[in-house]
Parts: sequence; structure tokens; C-alpha cells
Amino acid sequence: MKPIVVVTGKNGQLGWELQQLAAFFEHQYQFIFTDRTQLDLSDSSSIHPFFASIKPQYFINCAAYTAVDKAETERDAAMAINATVVGDIATCCNEFDCKLITISTDYVFNGNGTSPYKTDTPTDPVNFYGATKAMGEQLAIRNNPSTVIIRTSWVYSTHGHNFVKTMLRLMKDRSEISVVNDQQGCPTYAADLAEAIMHIVESHRKGNHAAGIFHYSNVGDITWFQFAQAIQAEAKLDCKVLPIPSTAFPTPAKRPGYSVMDTASIATVFGVAMKPWRKQLQICLSKILSA
Repeated sequence: MKPIVVVTGKNGQLGWELQQLAAFFEHQYQFIFTDRTQLDLSDSSSIHPFFASIKPQYFINCAAYTAVDKAETERDAAMAINATVVGDIATCCNEFDCKLITISTDYVFNGNGTSPYKTDTPTDPVNFYGATKAMGEQLAIRNNPSTVIIRTSWVYSTHGHNFVKTMLRLMKDRSEISVVNDQQGCPTYAADLAEAIMHIVESHRKGNHAAGIFHYSNVGDITWFQFAQAIQAEAKLDCKVLPIPSTAFPTPAKRPGYSVMDTASIATVFGVAMKPWRKQLQICLSKILSA
């Protein structure tokens, strides 16, 4: 019997990238990709019966409430998916001896830092979305100490809605756009994060049972303005990109000004290869533009 790997959030960026990657691991694992029709995470009573029926060896939780601004008003929905359900999944993973890998965010930090956040830096979110993700981390570790939590940042993909695809659309439609230049972080190509996750699964299968919080992003920190500049240059579009302060683009949810994370531990503990953000952007853009 091949180990069963359950992946939630199959229609999101990361879940979709894991589906593309699954073909390379089909001889080692049996994958089950779910959305709310197969496993309704808004109904916590459905989780235990799902585990009892499937009995997975690995559970990769990519499902999340990611609408950062809407989370300020849709608090119950955000808390249910990002925190309560994560705790329930962790409890079931503990009961069924299943390795849990769940995804968190750089938004658990307050953004006042000036050097990359360590995995043990105290969390202090500045918006409700970040608060729900921080709570999800706490519940996961409390209910299942063998959980692996991966905090990531600025995720984009060839699939779904993201900053890269939005910039491409705007740059084709407009001669000039403005992008905030006072929020600093690290982009993450979802395909690379998917590879890192499967590397951790493989590492666990071979006996590395390390657990806890890890950070993953592509290498190099930039602002959203610099990210947009790179997209414009790589896609060879004529649109002019202008820098603006966050105060000129007010949003319901505050964003951290600095959210660069120290990724050393995931490389050291699991041997995950870290990749430069600009090269990975080029790879993603070539796929989007050729399509």
C-alpha cells in the first residue's frame, strides 16, 4: 500500500501546483486532492469521519481564508477556516498518526522589524487575517506537536488570482500604474513551495521527523513596487510603474511594513533548496505569457 497524501485547497495556487507535481510522485504516494465538495472544512463535524474513512499518512493543508481585507468584517469565516479547522485537523492527525503540514503567513508579524524574522520571533499581527493564522499555528502545535508549519509570503502562480497576473493585466490595459513602495517582503513562486513541501514529505518518509515552524520564500527581499518593476521589465511591457506610499492606497486591513523571513532552518533541517526570486519570476512569467 502506498502512503496516502491528502491535500486540501486543490483549487488554490498551492493546491494546484501540488497537483501538477503529483505526477512525479505517483509511484511513491496515493494523492487525494480535496475542495469543499470532498471535504467541507466549514463543517468541523465532517473532518473526523473523513480521516476515519481515508486514514491518510500525510495531510497537507493548503486551504485558507485569504481575503485579507474581507477578513476584517467576515471574522467568523476567517477564524473558522484559518484557526478552528486547523486545530481540528491537527487533532485528527494526532489520533490517526498522520503527518500534518499546514501553511501560514508572514502576516503573523507586526512589520516593525528591520532584519529577517526568525521562526521563534514572537507573533504580533496587525490585521485580523494575520491573527487568525497565528491562532491556527497555536492550535496546530498544541493539538499535534509533530505538526510542520510553513510560513510563506507573497505567493504567486500561473494559476488563480495573484499580484503577478494582476500586474500583467493592468500593465496591458494602462500606460501608467502606481504601486506601494514601503512594504518590504519576499515573493514566493507557488511551484517552488510545492516542491519544498514534497521534499519535506520525502524527508519524513525516510525518517526525518522534525516538526515545528519553518519559513519558506524565494531568496531576496523587495518592495511591491520593485516586484512590479521586475514584472514590467521581464514581460517587456511599455507601462510606466510609479512608487507610492501605503497612505496613498488605503485598505481596510493594515499591512506589515516589513515581513522578510529568515529561511535558514528549512534548508538546514530538510535540505530544501532555496531559489532566487527574480529567476523564479522569469520561469512563471514565461509559462503565463506562452499560454
